[in-house]
Amino acid sequence: MQQNSPQSTSTLGALIHDRNMSWFQIAAVAICVTINMLDGFDVLALALTAPSIAKDWSLKPTELGILFSASLAGMAIGSLTIAPMADRFGRRPTVLACLVLLSLGMVVSSFANDVTQLGVLRCVTGLGIGGVLPSINTLVAEYSSSRRRDLNISMMTVGYSIGATLGGLASVYLVTHHGWRSVFLAGGVLSIAMIPVAMAMLPESLDFLVARRPAGALESVNRILAKLGQVALAELPMRRDVASGSSFAALMRGAQRRSTILASAAFLLVMLTFYFLLNWTPKMLVDMGLTVQSGISGSVVMNLSGVVGGVALGWLTARFGLKRMAIAYFALCFGSVITFTMITPSTVNLIAMAAIIGFFMNGAVVCLYALAPRVFPPEVRATGTGLALGFGRLGGTIGPYLAGVLIAADWTRTAYSAALAAPMLVAGVIFAIVLAKEVQASSQRAAMQSAQ
Repeated sequence: MQQNSPQSTSTLGALIHDRNMSWFQIAAVAICVTINMLDGFDVLALALTAPSIAKDWSLKPTELGILFSASLAGMAIGSLTIAPMADRFGRRPTVLACLVLLSLGMVVSSFANDVTQLGVLRCVTGLGIGGVLPSINTLVAEYSSSRRRDLNISMMTVGYSIGATLGGLASVYLVTHHGWRSVFLAGGVLSIAMIPVAMAMLPESLDFLVARRPAGALESVNRILAKLGQVALAELPMRRDVASGSSFAALMRGAQRRSTILASAAFLLVMLTFYFLLNWTPKMLVDMGLTVQSGISGSVVMNLSGVVGGVALGWLTARFGLKRMAIAYFALCFGSVITFTMITPSTVNLIAMAAIIGFFMNGAVVCLYALAPRVFPPEVRATGTGLALGFGRLGGTIGPYLAGVLIAADWTRTAYSAALAAPMLVAGVIFAIVLAKEVQASSQRAAMQSAQ
């Protein structure tokens, strides 16, 4: 086979980013979307089985709270501790290890005998979910064409909601006919089934192979290039200097520090509002006159419209750019929340506004995942995404709790909703700053390539 030697990493990246997507790339993205769908099912499993578990084990609310917290704690720890391994050992082995971890946690959860055992196992499952998300987000970004990158990231992101919805429907049958343990077992079996598929079809990142150059990197690059229909390389392309020290240290060094801080702040702010709305909207619907059943229906509608909103964002960014769409989504999410608290509280009005809120709030989360690969360089991309997600988990913890504090302090519905939706506006300002810098950096890189 003819051999070629690109002069820079950017030249090699152009074989992916500047061309139409091949079936090999589509398959890689599809696997990542499927994994995130499984994550959605696995996370929702406890929420769906909690009433049955509480009844069987005579649990107090505080004990159920421990179980929920164990899952979230595992996800946060996984984002901060396992995700960096993808920058050291590779995206592919990290994804596979996380699949094994969450599969083990789900299967063994079906045999748990008490709260302590189930809590530990939920933490283990959370570790796998928290560690895999930064890796698959990174792989989707790195194997997408420039034109389809934001759409593919949006598909991966909403895959979580789709998996949770389908898992919820399946869980109703499983719990009714086979008991709550069958839900965990089903999730574990599906995750196990995904392992050989990922082993066979999920590629390593070209960016990682060139940036970190593990043993056999050239051979691995050439195998991937063959699947892309490209000629083999005689040697690896030039790479930019990789700073020594830990990945976390690299994130806080030089100009990267500013981007890391701003991206982490954006994740915290958006997730604060997102989890406030996700947790409190059903109760607000009931407080505004709907029945409990209608309140639950409103929550389902909000999540389903969120899937539409996330996919729509991916399509629209290809035409209008991420910066414009992010600012629009953040501002409209804030506006829809305020409108929701002030409209005439009829069933039609409230359900319609819940759908509109879901459309924009899920799109806002997609914006976060689209931002991460833009601000974190390849050698620390998974670490940076994991760090930002860790701050997002913190925001997700703060939002619902702060809502309870403000409600207890007798704030009006409009007042506390405005206060907790306002972080979206601040996140819009951050996006404008970060993406303006990213556009400037891209222009500089293009000028340097032209000069070469």
